[in-house]
Amino acid sequence: MHVPALRSSGSGRLALIGALALSALLAACSGKPGSAAVPAETAHAPADATSPATRSGFVQVEGTRFVLDGKPYRFAGANFWYGAYLGAPDGVGDRARLRAELDQLKAAGIDNLRVLAMSEASGFKRGVRPAIMAEPGTYDEQLLVGLDYLLAEMAARDMKAVLYLNNFWQWSGGMSQYVAWATGGSVSEHDPDLTGDWNGFMQNSARFYALPEAQAWYRDAIRTVVGRTNSITGVAYVDDPTVMSWQLANEPRPGSDADGRANADAYVRWIDETAGFIRGLAPRQLVSTGSEGEKGSAGDMELFIRAHATPNVDYLTFHLWPSNWSWIDHKDPAARLEPGLATSLDYIDRHIDVAGKMGKPIVLSEFGLNRDQGAYDPASGVQARDRFYQAIYDRVLERMKAGDAIAGSNFWAWGGRGRTANADWMWKAGDPFTGDPPQEAQGLFSLFDSDASTLGIVSRHARAVRAVP
Repeated sequence: MHVPALRSSGSGRLALIGALALSALLAACSGKPGSAAVPAETAHAPADATSPATRSGFVQVEGTRFVLDGKPYRFAGANFWYGAYLGAPDGVGDRARLRAELDQLKAAGIDNLRVLAMSEASGFKRGVRPAIMAEPGTYDEQLLVGLDYLLAEMAARDMKAVLYLNNFWQWSGGMSQYVAWATGGSVSEHDPDLTGDWNGFMQNSARFYALPEAQAWYRDAIRTVVGRTNSITGVAYVDDPTVMSWQLANEPRPGSDADGRANADAYVRWIDETAGFIRGLAPRQLVSTGSEGEKGSAGDMELFIRAHATPNVDYLTFHLWPSNWSWIDHKDPAARLEPGLATSLDYIDRHIDVAGKMGKPIVLSEFGLNRDQGAYDPASGVQARDRFYQAIYDRVLERMKAGDAIAGSNFWAWGGRGRTANADWMWKAGDPFTGDPPQEAQGLFSLFDSDASTLGIVSRHARAVRAVP
């Protein structure tokens, strides 16, 4: 996520799942080499419309655009961080809810989902529980089966997944938990939900990049997920075109705005080396960073450019959080909405222009705004949010139609049927999941299944994006 303010039918699914499994079996019987043997430079090279690779179902990069089966691929998507959790067997998951919500998203034209693929058990006050990684090298198989189930259901609906493998923030354990494991320290001394010291937390989290033991554990986690074979379909993840992209982390930063520049070299090196490691494991799938853009690069666009210049990163990402960044009032979004929108649209344009100059596509992979009057109740108004969504989508569509480098967007975040009964609006272990992670009030940025006006805006945009030639 981001710094808080201050901060199809069942038979159709089974048919496609069976087809995926059969495809994998036929490839194995033919004696063709596995995907790991495909050179990265071949897998990511522009493909012509008659090449077998263009009919593979894998999203590829061609200049400043994505292509899928020889045609331009653009999307309007959502963040669905808890998708693997919903896919887990009974006790944690809710597969009926997952299927219903995937159907609702698909019907609205939303077919690209950004999902958390690794979480770490931690002592953070607001950390998600349970976690996929109990300790270095030990993983919760039921939650990994949940990811299997999610991908199988997404494949049945012809949806694409962007899977992120770490988190700069505390709500899923993330980098600070790796630091604690590697140093023998405790996360509580740097827990911003206890200390209120976000700068200190960010600097501690950024120590992760230069700790060899933490990096070794992280790579084991990467191998565990990327190298997995889906227990539902029997298809290796690296052979599954449902996975569009592997993302290094959610919002990796060099550290705090005040002190992060000192970590810039380690941060840039970590991006290059980790992206290269993932490309070696999954050469037919794309690699991205999960960056917020300039705001996640110590406010330095040159650092953002430098971090994404490596050929191991296939496309750029950026996020947009105007109320968290004080461009729009957190407690009353309508109060300064228009000037905040102007600043937001400029932020979008500058990042698209940078991507064009770098010759890579870019995705606005998070954006959101509070409900009216900063409320959390799903029954509260969303007039300002709707105005915000429409303006963002209009600019993205305008730049797409102009042939610019913007390739898609994912709003933050799908909350679906999730609701809290807690008076303080905060998540507790065992509660239904919403789009707002445990560090934030459940309703802060979630787009619930009852938000008909906002969902209508998203759906109309999705259809407009699909109509762009």
